[in-house]
Amino acid sequence: MKQYQSLEAARLSVAPMMDWTDRHCRYLHRLLTKRTLLYTEMVTAPALVRGQALHLLRFDAAEHPVALQLGGSDPVELAQACVLANDHGYDEINLNVGCPSDRVQSGCFGAILMENAPLVAECVAAMQAASTCEITVKCRIGVDDQDPSQVLPDFISKVAQAGVTRFQIHARKAWLKGLSPKENRDIPPLDYDLVVAMKAQFPELHISINGGITSLDQAEELLARGLDGVMIGRTAYHSPADVLCAADARIYGETGESDPVEAVHQMIPYIERHIAEGGRLNQITRHMLGLFTGRPGARAWRRVLSDGAPREGAGPELLLEALDRVTGGDIEGGNP
Repeated sequence: MKQYQSLEAARLSVAPMMDWTDRHCRYLHRLLTKRTLLYTEMVTAPALVRGQALHLLRFDAAEHPVALQLGGSDPVELAQACVLANDHGYDEINLNVGCPSDRVQSGCFGAILMENAPLVAECVAAMQAASTCEITVKCRIGVDDQDPSQVLPDFISKVAQAGVTRFQIHARKAWLKGLSPKENRDIPPLDYDLVVAMKAQFPELHISINGGITSLDQAEELLARGLDGVMIGRTAYHSPADVLCAADARIYGETGESDPVEAVHQMIPYIERHIAEGGRLNQITRHMLGLFTGRPGARAWRRVLSDGAPREGAGPELLLEALDRVTGGDIEGGNP
């Protein structure tokens, strides 16, 4: 029996988010929480197999436990992508059956696969045969005119028969016709009760819930309802300290909380290595803008980084300059 580090960690996870949860973002998040499961952005199987974009698989060993999310609908190609990922040592590989963007629809993957559970089952079976780590599935409760109360249990049953034991369920429909990807994150109503019902109907499966969760208070409430895990997305990115600094204590029973000021200092060696390899400061600091959201000096922190980090030659000293503004600043909330 394989042992998966991500199973225990999945009690709380940071959702895969395109253009946001890259390796620099995950490194920062790992400084704030040692236990929470982190996900990559979605990486398409064609990009890896046909495009040989293997740089997309890079991550720092400090990021563990970390999961790779793949997008695709060709079982052979997804299996090949898993083989390419094996050498990198991910703790989990997740198949995206939830993204509603036009790009994934045209490629016949993402949320549109909710309409084809047999194909998803075929995909995950091929991925499991090729992978050295666990294969999981992130899905919606349905798409367009589907009845989630009928579609979701049927989907879960068919995919579970292929060997998947862990599902991350975004508790909203995806409207592929008529709503943009951004609107799909907010407009379709949330149905937490249906996801809770899926855990009751499939008690042997590990069910995590995603969608509209903005605090550890909400996470604890949902865990208390019997769910195995909670996935937080945008709030964990825009206000990472609010969600992640206390996560190890509140969700995993550890002692103490992490300190975002200390995390800034811990980022400096990482930034120095990145710049030495030809990277730019703003590639990292763009993920740090919300680190002090709602705290004294938040506005000044963001201003110093936003203005200075894109400049040629900007280095970690700018981070220390911005940190000096954190003490004695005005309290200012909102997203970066």
